[in-house]
Amino acid sequence: MSIVKDVEARGMHHCETTALGVLLRHEGLDLSEPMLFGLGSGLSFVYWDGRGMEFPFLGGRVKPFELTRNLAARLGLALTVEETTSPRKAWQNAAAPVDAGRPVGLQLDCYHLDYFRSKVHFGGHIVAMYGYDEHEAYLVDTGQQGGAVRTSRAGLAMARAERGPMTARNRSFTITLPAHPLSWQDRIVPAIKDCAEAFLAAPIANLGHRGIEKAGKQVPRWLLRAGEPRHDLPQAALLMERGGTGGALFRALYRDFLDECTRLIDDDDLRAGHRLYAEAAVLWTEVSTLITKAGESGEAGYLEQAGAILHDLSRIERDAMRTLRRLQLPPAAPGPLG
Repeated sequence: MSIVKDVEARGMHHCETTALGVLLRHEGLDLSEPMLFGLGSGLSFVYWDGRGMEFPFLGGRVKPFELTRNLAARLGLALTVEETTSPRKAWQNAAAPVDAGRPVGLQLDCYHLDYFRSKVHFGGHIVAMYGYDEHEAYLVDTGQQGGAVRTSRAGLAMARAERGPMTARNRSFTITLPAHPLSWQDRIVPAIKDCAEAFLAAPIANLGHRGIEKAGKQVPRWLLRAGEPRHDLPQAALLMERGGTGGALFRALYRDFLDECTRLIDDDDLRAGHRLYAEAAVLWTEVSTLITKAGESGEAGYLEQAGAILHDLSRIERDAMRTLRRLQLPPAAPGPLG
């Protein structure tokens, strides 16, 4: 048996920020989940209805692991990433940090994890591993999945090796703080501006505020698009609210991030952006409620209402990001992480 000492197995709302929290707290940096999400410029939007998909997917964040890369680059953290097609090497890459007294992050397909109650394939799931014995691995997952959990090593190996959308080749990673780390407070504005720029300059119409507008046009047709409306629509709504998003398709997390920032930075544009995302979070929850009602009742009128709200949300989020993009960058100055 090998167990990392003094790991705080705190399960949060979202898988990637939960794993990041475990790794960074062990390094001595304890940030709230909204702050981790915001510093990683995690907010985005995608309307995804690819060939062969049973039903469209609404995504509210950047692609898996991009948040981790963003956060490490922004705070000057040393991010060490390992990938391999060898099962033996994959286990060595995961076990070695634990044996050395450090938790390790793993990207995998949650379908194969013993403790997952909902058996669906999602290859962008991320957990922290802090121990193992002959038969099981000890993980930290979201609060919804149980926080400190265990899964069989055989199941973990299958989860890490799975191929398909959003999967990685047995990806494992560790994070190390530098000897003279940057002040995370000084990196808030760059993180907000980068997120706003990416959201506003999305290259295709499925992304950013244009993606939300597209969703507003497509969602009213979902009763016809669905193979099983009574299942497909409530499931889509459930993923928006409870699929590791923190509620409101990650807008609640970003709202709380901006609220935390207003307590550190005195800026009218920042406060305005926070107010707009507080409004957006309420409306996204209303959209998911209407989608559920449409699936349960078969009434298309609920989807028409949802489409109209999505049209408003496209404008609200566009205006919010244009406002946040105006924030002034602070002068760069090294300092201790607090």
